[in-house]
Amino acid sequence: MAQCALALEDGSVFVGTQFGATGTATGEVVFNTAMCGYQEILTDPSYCGQIVAMTSAHIGNYGVNPEDVESRGQHLSGFVVKELARRYSNQRADRDLSGYLRDAKVVGLAGIDTRALTRRLRTTGSLRGVISTEVSDMAELVGLARKSPSMAGQNLVTRVATEGEQVIQPAARAASMRVIAIDCGIKQNIVRELVSHGCAVTVVPAHTKAESILERRPSGVLVGNGPGDPAVVTDTIDTVRKLIGKVPIFGICLGHQLLALALGATTYKLKFGHHGANHPVLNLETGRVEITSQNHGFAVDVPSLEAIGGRVTHINLYDKSLEGFAHDDKRVFAVQYHPEAAPGPRDSEYLFAQFVKMMK
Repeated sequence: MAQCALALEDGSVFVGTQFGATGTATGEVVFNTAMCGYQEILTDPSYCGQIVAMTSAHIGNYGVNPEDVESRGQHLSGFVVKELARRYSNQRADRDLSGYLRDAKVVGLAGIDTRALTRRLRTTGSLRGVISTEVSDMAELVGLARKSPSMAGQNLVTRVATEGEQVIQPAARAASMRVIAIDCGIKQNIVRELVSHGCAVTVVPAHTKAESILERRPSGVLVGNGPGDPAVVTDTIDTVRKLIGKVPIFGICLGHQLLALALGATTYKLKFGHHGANHPVLNLETGRVEITSQNHGFAVDVPSLEAIGGRVTHINLYDKSLEGFAHDDKRVFAVQYHPEAAPGPRDSEYLFAQFVKMMK
């Protein structure tokens, strides 16, 4: 394998071996604490513009398969692991991780101290970085990292959202509800959960106008996940603002942030974000703690939300940031985490049933 390096804007450099594709790519460097689920991470559009480092030491041991993809392709800028499995073993797998990244033109870096990288990111916060198999001058690599764009201010939804529409019907029964899902980079398992609860789902582009959505007379609207800075996704915020009060709305991840912004709240960038499948979230209404899957670098400001009548429903037990809210008068609610990812595994499944109940 060829040499591969990751350089950060603070001047630090990590050198290891290449797997996957060759080339050079920039992005915000983040760490993910999940012990498995790397294929779901690779195909999650919310990772667009990011270089993801896995904290679990051994990655690739169960290969990849055609069933666990969450979108049309891979969207992240680079993938970093401590040790890449030499061979995979799983009855569902049909290929190895390295070949999967190579075909998607995603550069992989193995053999570095991911613990040291993670500690640096936790101390300084998420950093801009560049991953490369082509540039051998480390000073030049650091310079490229410092010139790369910040995640703040980037509208990455335009890079991952679909331009067409897709209709998915329940297979075993007639649909009881008709849901419009606004695609900002939506994961397929969100759609699967809605369908499993008896909903016919129409996935529409992020730039779809509110008038077009209301003309379809949906039972409810779901605003899905996606990448980048929520404050600059102005077209979708405007659409959601015009839908509020006219139809039940459920927001997930980026949709949580866009819904809050549409109501008049504000968002801010977290120090190093939440990326993993083991984040404890307290449901203030039930007193139960949910183990959640998360992938976001921004959060909703609680005082600004409460100022416009929002009610806090969930908080993150790591840093007390907002994980869920509702606005009962306007028939909207949202969570920052991913209930469809099911690391609990059923801790958060009630949210989809809650959405169906609201629509009824």
